[in-house]
Amino acid sequence: MFSLTAPSEDEIRRFVWRQNNSGFSYPEVGASASAAPAGYNLDHNRIQLGRGEVIWRRATNAIRAWKMFSMPWIGLHWPSAQIKVGTNVAVSVRHLGFYSLNACRIVYIVDEEKPVRRFGFAYGTLAEHAESGEERFTVECDDQENVWYDIYAFSRPHHPLARLGYPLSRSLQNKFARDSKAAMLRAVSDIG
Repeated sequence: MFSLTAPSEDEIRRFVWRQNNSGFSYPEVGASASAAPAGYNLDHNRIQLGRGEVIWRRATNAIRAWKMFSMPWIGLHWPSAQIKVGTNVAVSVRHLGFYSLNACRIVYIVDEEKPVRRFGFAYGTLAEHAESGEERFTVECDDQENVWYDIYAFSRPHHPLARLGYPLSRSLQNKFARDSKAAMLRAVSDIG
């Protein structure tokens, strides 16, 4: 959904509610758990958040609270959404004087202890999303107690405006990755 004005809370609620009957906009649901399918752009971004158990706990709490979306030009509706398979969310994006509202659904959860501790989830795009594909957000703690934030995504334009503005779409995806890594760094360094 594209608009010249920011969507109201009521519009967002109706938008998210309509997604209950929506299907995924791509056939390879769950593929981000192993490898990206052919025909998509692949983006893999990673940053070290710190070391040790305290950072690990802060990082997992940040994922649960959707802190990776804490940036001024992105809105996650709603950060109180439960991290569980089937949860629908809307992501609003402000860019070039207009807004887009994009629908996603959590596809799977990552909660592993060995060989590396990993926690997070992947969500996939629904029919009302500018792009088509899947994105995985995880935090990992290796055997040296290094804590990492990892974003793995495959996508391609879905909406005609996204296809028309392909260079802008790719630029926004790169900006999201940079800002998301910065948001997670802030989340683990915040005290309180």
